[in-house]
Amino acid sequence: MTFDHIDLFRIDLNLLVALDALLAERSVTRAAARIGIGQSAMSSALARLRVLFGDELLTRAPDGMRPTPRALALSEPLRALLRQVQGLVRRDEAFDPRTVVRTFTISLPDSTEVLLATRLLAHLRREAPGISLLLRAVDRAHILEEIDADRVDLAVDLSFRGQMHHKQRLLYRDSYVCLFNAAQVGLTPPISLDDYLRFPHVLTSLRGTAHGVVDDALARLGLARTLAATSPRFVAVPFLVRAAPVLTTMHARLAHLFAETLGLTVSPAPVALDEVAVAMLWHASYDDDPAHRWLRDLLRRLADEPAVLS
Repeated sequence: MTFDHIDLFRIDLNLLVALDALLAERSVTRAAARIGIGQSAMSSALARLRVLFGDELLTRAPDGMRPTPRALALSEPLRALLRQVQGLVRRDEAFDPRTVVRTFTISLPDSTEVLLATRLLAHLRREAPGISLLLRAVDRAHILEEIDADRVDLAVDLSFRGQMHHKQRLLYRDSYVCLFNAAQVGLTPPISLDDYLRFPHVLTSLRGTAHGVVDDALARLGLARTLAATSPRFVAVPFLVRAAPVLTTMHARLAHLFAETLGLTVSPAPVALDEVAVAMLWHASYDDDPAHRWLRDLLRRLADEPAVLS
């Protein structure tokens, strides 16, 4: 495909960088801060962009600036184009984790933070001390939007339902087990279904609802359990279990880690529960980014190592 070099030469590539920031932040002030220019310079860039594309691109709304349909259509191709340009410029640069300086924003639940981020941080301090982590709680309702806006580099959680421009890779599969304080409940594994229902349970619910996969499985059997407490934090639940005569059902990797650390007991769950798949998700524009690819490969390797709390 041929193109007009003179016409392209007239386009200021910095305008496209500004447009990407404006679409991500939907605020002139925040977009200016994102790329390190003044607010007046960003306002001027927006005015030039409107002339270039013959469209308002962003219009004022009560909650900030709202992209027009044309701007929304430009968002993904623009992000891919800028990544390709960046890749062309950096293609000859050898990636060395020992010297790279970069911050990665990773969204993940606290359970995965305990299991995986601990090993990741230890590895980075040894092998890539210039890489720092900004760890955030995963917001399942808005994670795709955050990935698209470049506010999150990588998300780790149960399998995602993304779009064509979202890439996903399995980290590991996990099963469910029952966790309890044997001294509190007087049980030894494997526990029976009758014992499972005889004691009240602690449920982890990120949505704040008092219903989980265990309740669905029991309902299929015409049964129900009693809940003593519901918490949005996976890592708080073992401490609740240690303190009271209650049971909890959680992912096996986390349960075994806390059983060893807190002196708790693990038993197979006496009700059939499907395995869960834990995956990482990122924007396709980062596919060929050397540092991003290195981080993804590292996380995949670390996921196979045993979790240990010292």
